Amino acid sequence: MTSNWAPSRLGDLSGKRIIVTGATNGVGLGTARALARAGAHVILAVRNLDLGAQRAAEIGGDTAVVKLDLADQSSVRAFPDLFTGDVDILINNAGMVAQKRSDTVDGYEMTMGTNFLGPFALTNLLFERVRSKIINVGSDAHKSASIALDDPHLRSLKWSSFPAYARSKLAVMLWGLELDRRLREAGSPVTSFLTHPGWVASNLPNISDTRLMSGFHSVVTSVANVVGNDIDAGAAPTLYCISEPIAPGSYVGIDGRFGFKGGPTLSGRKANACDFADARKLWEFAEKETGTALPV
Repeated sequence: MTSNWAPSRLGDLSGKRIIVTGATNGVGLGTARALARAGAHVILAVRNLDLGAQRAAEIGGDTAVVKLDLADQSSVRAFPDLFTGDVDILINNAGMVAQKRSDTVDGYEMTMGTNFLGPFALTNLLFERVRSKIINVGSDAHKSASIALDDPHLRSLKWSSFPAYARSKLAVMLWGLELDRRLREAGSPVTSFLTHPGWVASNLPNISDTRLMSGFHSVVTSVANVVGNDIDAGAAPTLYCISEPIAPGSYVGIDGRFGFKGGPTLSGRKANACDFADARKLWEFAEKETGTALPV
């Protein structure tokens, strides 16, 4: 089943509680909307509570809005205390592309801190309350990336926008590889998955803290609207992990040419995202950096 997939495959999710990070725009918004329409209780984990409330009103259904800034470890640590009870599924969707190099309040390179270290810590802190699945939104951008763990925050190495994004997504892919291995080894009932949403015009530029130059942004948007997925199609790989009986650890991408546009399907990852030794080193780095560990 590839492009024939439809949100109706989700069935009735009444009684399911699902967290979606970065749910105010792009793929996160499409994901939250589809889940709410299927009857799930959706927790929109967002930086901007006002925009979150607006999106919740637009989505309808059973939603809650909870403050979360993945670029701030104090916000990540506070998040679990802002709501009570367990969740069935944690969807680490939020991501950003930065226009210029900056650091988070914790001293992390902004893209790595937001796209990887924030979700890594969040998952560890919430893990004992997750009943079923963890879905991490990766990217085919990982295929062009490499990570130098002797300079993980690019303090010496050259920084540029897309390569920084790609390496943060390679980090997510390697994290997902090691997370799946650890869950299997522990015999955990929780399973994990990785996804690639395709090229979504309204996704990353709109949720970045910095604005892309308007001319460049208009070109990117125009091209992506032709060759890329809309937010609903971009959400489909994540939703596929919920609706379909696929193997734990699967990477779900899209079936279109170059990974830009299409329906959800099981996808392949490049060798750099399949290196268990690198995954273990990255995991140990992230544990030390965030002071969090997976309790299994």
